[in-house]
Amino acid sequence: MKIRIYNARVLSMKNGCEIIEGEVHTEGSQITFAGEKSDGIKIAGDIKFDREIDAEGNVIMPGFKNAHTHSAMTFLRSYADDLPLHEWLNNRVFLMEAKLTDDDVYWCSRLAILEYLTSGITANFDMYMMPEAGAKASVDSGFRTVLCGCINDFTSSVKECEHNYNKFNDYNELISYKYGFHAEYTTGIERLEGIAGLADKYNAPVYAHIAETHSEVEGCIGRYGKTPIAFLDSIGMFKYGGGGFHCVYMTDEDMDICHRRGVWAVTNPASNLKLASGIAPLCSLKERGVGLSIGTDGPASNNCLDMFREMFLATALQKVSLSDASALDAADVLHMATVGGALTMGLTECDVLEAGKKADIIIIDLKQPNMQPLNNISKNIVYSGSKQNVKMTMINGKILYEDGRFNIGISPEEIYAKANESIDRMRKN
Repeated sequence: MKIRIYNARVLSMKNGCEIIEGEVHTEGSQITFAGEKSDGIKIAGDIKFDREIDAEGNVIMPGFKNAHTHSAMTFLRSYADDLPLHEWLNNRVFLMEAKLTDDDVYWCSRLAILEYLTSGITANFDMYMMPEAGAKASVDSGFRTVLCGCINDFTSSVKECEHNYNKFNDYNELISYKYGFHAEYTTGIERLEGIAGLADKYNAPVYAHIAETHSEVEGCIGRYGKTPIAFLDSIGMFKYGGGGFHCVYMTDEDMDICHRRGVWAVTNPASNLKLASGIAPLCSLKERGVGLSIGTDGPASNNCLDMFREMFLATALQKVSLSDASALDAADVLHMATVGGALTMGLTECDVLEAGKKADIIIIDLKQPNMQPLNNISKNIVYSGSKQNVKMTMINGKILYEDGRFNIGISPEEIYAKANESIDRMRKN
């Protein structure tokens, strides 16, 4: 299908937050043109499009990338709130997760995808059990997912991780897989060394929850005499890069290791606030050359899968923690939520709007009170934008959400019903 979106303000993210008057053309899963209005009109004159969309002066930009989440945990939304992290995890979350089936993960993942689409999120980095069910939910919805391994001492094995790596990197064009483990404190040395071995075998990056709480860091120092980042680096975990989810308690040495090894820091500000984990030192990480991106974390600890809220909190928390209103400019945050997320996840074809890249595109509605006046559009998106401004979400060239309506092959009501059936069963058993 060939689609032309014209009369648009194009925020390609190729040149920071520069916005031009232009248009974007797609054919199948790819962008065939993204540029100036005059050039677009000339090219369009020679093409018969299946659909032409007048953007009416609204912004067209790359979709947001949710660089850390646990989609199927929608089943625990508002179930285990107002508890400290380790009590929340050990006494509530793990007990309910033991009751999950593949069907539960499938339907609860489809529920999360609905929310991603309304937030302009076009890809997620999903760390959860039963990856086949999660992958099927994404494919059936038309959504792009990078699966992240979640091995620990209670689930999965090194052998299974290698099987999943080979299986899901040849599963569907919307699905890929990265090596990962839950966290150092839930994963014994034998399994950690096994994952490091796989990373070396496949020249692959590795991802995990890292330095989320002070107690986690202190525990690792007690076990190995090193912080989590330093310990994992010492066993060869980051030879080919990777990423740390949260990265709240980072030493100067940790930051230097991340910069040297190409380890991305994925911040999850809403979750870190809600669980009282702390504030990630994003400005310090950025100053030391560490790549940054943003994730929502799962709906059990956030509880909202909303990139607009994460963007605002990412910058606002830096400003208040450093007593510096200029800290972490909105342009940096927008880069983290789009380009940074794509590069963290290995989605190099989904980072910017450019011919040859994947057609993962959103339209931001400027004709809303919260986006007026148009003094600075990119700052409006970060500081005053919300889900109400997402007018369209396209993934792989297919429009999945437009003007409040979903196009994912099934009604939202059926997904809600199936997800609630799963939750009701688990709570009764």
